[in-house]
Amino acid sequence: MKKLLSLLALAIFIAACGSSNNGTSSNAKSKKKVANPTDYANTITSEDLKTALYKYASDEFEGRETGKPGQKMAVNFLKDHYVKYGIPAAKKDGDYFQNVPLEVMSPPDINVTVNGKAFKSIDHLVSVGSGESNTINANDIVYAGFGIEDEKYSSYTNIDVKGKIVVIKSGEPKNADGTYVISGNEDESKWSGFREQFASKRDAAKERGAIAIMFHYPEVFAMAKMRFGTSSGRMSLAGKNDEMYYFMINEDLAKSLVKDIDTNDESKVVKANIALDFKKKSEAITSENVAAYIKGSEKPDEVIVVSAHLDHEGVKDGEVYNGADDDGSGTVAILEMAEAFAKAVKDGNGPKRSILFLNVTGEEKGLLGSRHYTDNDPIFPLANTVANLNIDMIGRTDPKRKEGDRNYIYLIGSDKLSTDLHNVSEEVNTKYMNIELDYTFNDDNDPNRFYYRSDHYNFAKNNIPVIFYFNGTHDDYHQPSDTPDKIEYDLLENRTRLVFYTAWEVANRENRIVVDKAVE
Repeated sequence: MKKLLSLLALAIFIAACGSSNNGTSSNAKSKKKVANPTDYANTITSEDLKTALYKYASDEFEGRETGKPGQKMAVNFLKDHYVKYGIPAAKKDGDYFQNVPLEVMSPPDINVTVNGKAFKSIDHLVSVGSGESNTINANDIVYAGFGIEDEKYSSYTNIDVKGKIVVIKSGEPKNADGTYVISGNEDESKWSGFREQFASKRDAAKERGAIAIMFHYPEVFAMAKMRFGTSSGRMSLAGKNDEMYYFMINEDLAKSLVKDIDTNDESKVVKANIALDFKKKSEAITSENVAAYIKGSEKPDEVIVVSAHLDHEGVKDGEVYNGADDDGSGTVAILEMAEAFAKAVKDGNGPKRSILFLNVTGEEKGLLGSRHYTDNDPIFPLANTVANLNIDMIGRTDPKRKEGDRNYIYLIGSDKLSTDLHNVSEEVNTKYMNIELDYTFNDDNDPNRFYYRSDHYNFAKNNIPVIFYFNGTHDDYHQPSDTPDKIEYDLLENRTRLVFYTAWEVANRENRIVVDKAVE
């Protein structure tokens, strides 16, 4: 019996020791299991995307034009979904709407005299900017030829344009053999393209301090009169008008300033007595961004912004511009991702960093909603903003893309500010999706300038790493025919899941994305 009791005691001792060891093992096992993002990515389905988009891009929403009743329906649609998912508002006051004060611009009253000769607004010049009322008097102007600033050709060498009226003309220089100086071959650069030179030449003069630009572009002057010479709904942020004035001018005004403008490409100072009186005309309106927020579990002060624009073109000549791809596709993608992250939170697998789901207004009017967020009223400090993943048109395919997989997406900007972000994007795609990542439009010399044409740019200009997800344009781009029935929902599902996985990785990785290519 004694021996039996001894054996029993020994067994108890061994069991106790084992219990102690197993306790350590049990504690290790009880640690939070690493969540599998695929469990949540799989909740993003083509069926759910289709259901949401058929509603969001229906005629009922009247094309979602900024400030119009259809846009108000759109923001309430988005808010209702965030409430349904249990995702709170980003603003501390609990309001999902971030008011964006805007001005609807009418053609300004402009009077110009050159050496005593009067020129009329609309007939001779059209304002394509949004400057404040002002009077400018000058005794000379700077003729900057083609208005180009490039490493291979500069119109601004030894010319000071600060505080000056600058006259430029369309086109770019050629070599004697007919090739272009900048490209070195028969291809035009961004300084010649219809849309591209308009912005590139403006920016070059603006960066050098020009007070006003007069652009002689005879091929588009009639078009400019139609676009900017009527009350066409152009908008700007209230109180954020350009400090520089930008005009398209006709041949009469151009030659009164620079007689040999057609034949002379050389920059020079031209003596001329100019009086320019500019009276702004505008009407104040208010639109809204929609902002919902999931607070990070470990690094809540670090924020990833996932964005898409909620607006489109509205109704024109009785036809609704539904904007199913542009950007209904990006909008419903954000809703599906938000729901997936909300499910992760309910399972105790919420992201380590915070995520802001930001639906911005006024993109079609000039990136106004995102500009208001970054320049006027960032809900979270820009210094704490880790990255912006921006989605603008991911539901279709580019008919001009003749080679490559149908299952592709154009990526723009991923490597421009952060090697980290680019590598994460590539690795996530390889691990989970294997979509063909196409960088065609990521080229710094892309004549389409897509990098500057969607809402990510307002984050990028503040040195916040970005990725712009984009399927390219098509024949229905900015047409009433951009309807939900033309969306390729299997591709929309794949691309939405790719953005979700990327957001998941950026939010949960140990170290914050590093900015190693900051632009001053």
